[in-house]
Amino acid sequence: MIRDLNVAKRTEDIGFYAGFVGASFMFGRCLTSTAWGIAADRIGRKPVVMFGIFSVVVFNTLFGLSVNYWMAIATRFLLGALNGLLGPIKAYAIEVCRPEHEALALSLVSTAWGIGLIIGPALGGYLALPAENFPNIFSPDSFFGRFPYFLPCLCTSVFAVVVLISCIWMPETLHKHKVSENENQSIEALEAHLIDPKEKVEESGSLGTKKKSLFKNWPLMSSIIIYCIFSFHDMAYTEVFSLWAESDKKYGGLSLSSEDVGQVLAVTGASLLVYQLFLYPRINKVLGPTNSSRIAAILCIPILFAYPYMTYLSEPGLSIVLNIASVIKNNLSVTIITGTFILQNNAVPQDQRGAANGLSMTGMSFFKAVAPAGAGIVFSWAQKRQHGFFFPGDQMVFFLLNVIELLGLILTFKPFLAVPEQYNRN
Repeated sequence: MIRDLNVAKRTEDIGFYAGFVGASFMFGRCLTSTAWGIAADRIGRKPVVMFGIFSVVVFNTLFGLSVNYWMAIATRFLLGALNGLLGPIKAYAIEVCRPEHEALALSLVSTAWGIGLIIGPALGGYLALPAENFPNIFSPDSFFGRFPYFLPCLCTSVFAVVVLISCIWMPETLHKHKVSENENQSIEALEAHLIDPKEKVEESGSLGTKKKSLFKNWPLMSSIIIYCIFSFHDMAYTEVFSLWAESDKKYGGLSLSSEDVGQVLAVTGASLLVYQLFLYPRINKVLGPTNSSRIAAILCIPILFAYPYMTYLSEPGLSIVLNIASVIKNNLSVTIITGTFILQNNAVPQDQRGAANGLSMTGMSFFKAVAPAGAGIVFSWAQKRQHGFFFPGDQMVFFLLNVIELLGLILTFKPFLAVPEQYNRN
């Protein structure tokens, strides 16, 4: 799409411009996620979710109709800014089920990403440029010939319309429990195991009670910081993986085609569905979110260390080892992220859960906007030092990824990470 918008003067500049289109969505989401979370705490989860889906219908359609680079940037930015969906959905997942099913509920949120990882790229690749790929159906002079990237966007928007209509029957969870002032004391007593008693309630004028600032809730803030670090690592890894796999073997890459990389990602996406639905809830039940995250981070380090040495393998061994490593690495990453989801949502009472998830999304979106650019710069620098003394070539890239992983791992221990009371045994 960037190529056809004629903004890049050279082919090698396409990735530079495409990076800004991707970052614009995350930048927009970074600016507004906290505000959407606060809105979800005040007016309910359902209105914010429905408006977010509506914004997908509008701005995803307009993105497919982009006639120049800046229109593409603007529509992606507005989609990120006006789509406050993810934070309230995580809060909703916790609230709609019993405590023993929290791990499954939040793993379903992550599973949605796995589904998108499979369907999204396939849909975009198959339906883009329909006049070229399906000349018997779409003529070059037709509407889809004039806007060659509108068809996949239209299909996504139509699907979003169906989801939006189905949300009419989605029950609201924020105001499900209405209690009197006397009953409220009993509810707060039951909540005591979820949050630090020091962080409970303070007396306040006409409002009766007022929760302390989220920024003073260290169990929440520590888990958000850890979540942002691992999100940065995952986004940088995703960026590096494709660049490394497709780069030439003389530069330490694997010399794979885009189709080969897509196949690896599809297999990984399919494994995420199985793992999140059937394995992770059992692992979380046995180990808890904190220990499962620590073990996953520890296991990621030797796997990443082994990546640069795959360049010495040949087919079919290379494909087998690469697929296994990718499946294990991504499932371990999802284990960590889902564990931090659970800790965040259990560190606050219900009426602060939307704002807490919005704050989490703000930090995560900022790190995910920075990570691709940073990873690309480091990768280009590393490929120029093939004969360096200390971790030459791509070994330096994976070494730095391991440094970030190790930092996240260290922060999962006390005194940095403060966990909600019910997880202290972990």
